[in-house]
Amino acid sequence: MNPDYCIYQQRRQRVLQQLGQDGIAIIFAAPEQRRSNDTEFPFRQDSYFYYLTGFPEPESALILNGREQSALLLCRDKDAEREIWTGFRYGPAAARDLFGFDAADSIDQWPQQLSKALPGHRQLLALWGLYPEHDRQIMPLWHTMVQQSGYRAASKGTIAPSELVNLAPMLDQMRLYKDEYEQSLMRTAAEISAQAHIRAMQTTRPGQFEYQVEAEILHEFMMRGARFPSYNSIVAGGKNACCLHYVDNAARLNSGDLLMIDAGAEYQMYAGDISRTFPVNGRFTPAQKAVYEIVLAVNQTSITATVTGADWQQISQQAIHQLTQGLIDLGLLQGSVERNIETNAYRRFYMHGLGHWLGLDVHDVGGRFNGQGEPLLLQPGMVTTVEPGLYIAAADDIPPEFHHIGVRIEDNVLVKESGNEVLTASVPKDIDAIEALMHH
Repeated sequence: MNPDYCIYQQRRQRVLQQLGQDGIAIIFAAPEQRRSNDTEFPFRQDSYFYYLTGFPEPESALILNGREQSALLLCRDKDAEREIWTGFRYGPAAARDLFGFDAADSIDQWPQQLSKALPGHRQLLALWGLYPEHDRQIMPLWHTMVQQSGYRAASKGTIAPSELVNLAPMLDQMRLYKDEYEQSLMRTAAEISAQAHIRAMQTTRPGQFEYQVEAEILHEFMMRGARFPSYNSIVAGGKNACCLHYVDNAARLNSGDLLMIDAGAEYQMYAGDISRTFPVNGRFTPAQKAVYEIVLAVNQTSITATVTGADWQQISQQAIHQLTQGLIDLGLLQGSVERNIETNAYRRFYMHGLGHWLGLDVHDVGGRFNGQGEPLLLQPGMVTTVEPGLYIAAADDIPPEFHHIGVRIEDNVLVKESGNEVLTASVPKDIDAIEALMHH
């Protein structure tokens, strides 16, 4: 087995131990997606499947047999003719040896292999609903097994699963805590993302189109080893920054406007996710600076609070309080902080949460509450974004100097035993540092 794949074998062992004698699980690779006619989008492996296998190919599945404590990979057969057209395939034998599975077989055999493995297990676990086409194939196999076990002599070998269980909560809990290997990959993803944002600041000029700035970002990603972004890049000049998920990236950039970029690299399946906001011409106006400094202060205060044992809900509430006070100070809201929060008046300018988990998915799994509905306190190994923002669209009751100001400042933060590590610290966010970089 390739030593690089030991980490995936260890994860499978953890799942098998939790399955115990009663559980069997099946997980599928992501399907290929058609782009148009006979072309496909670039393939991106399913995050759950990759987390447990490290295996990069489509048309694959994993069966974890708790009773036998074994892992079976099902994948495409070797096919010399198809490989001429679409590239290399491992095939079952090589995949078993290289990736450390107990056994491997052709993907065509997954229904037979699952049917053979079901007897003796009381729970059948899958990522129900994730790929409904597979659910429709699994259910008849399970139903047939239940019928057969009903009229056979009762023995452990003929027990059929009586429970269909969602595997996601078990895997989500594991994925929430990044091990040292994952942390190293996320540092690289964050640093590649940071250097791309620096390049954008250095190359942006009035008169360019947003997509030309995006091209600089993608260039930096690829030159540093990240083949793809971790999500569709947001390159939003002027009023476009007030649309939270603007991805057209087609407008011309005007001197005097701000440019808000939300972009991250995907490195070996792990996501970076950075937002920075800067003036197209390299100089903040007084109004832009006033709004920016409010958001920056909230970003910094929130990062300082993101430590082991902290309650994310309290950090988020403090951020809302700070942003609301800032809006009152600017004259964009009237009355007390408490009243503006109680009536949700602040949401006119701040509509999203303070951050999300980050990992194999840019909006990573895990949730912010435990099974009892209690806040999940921050622990070492968790990685979250911290991304306050303010978005001020043009309106009759808004002073013109504040029109079309959209500011978001987002960093990636790893919670540690003591304090935290800001993975995205190398890209400037102080006003003086941004202006100096843009005029260098």
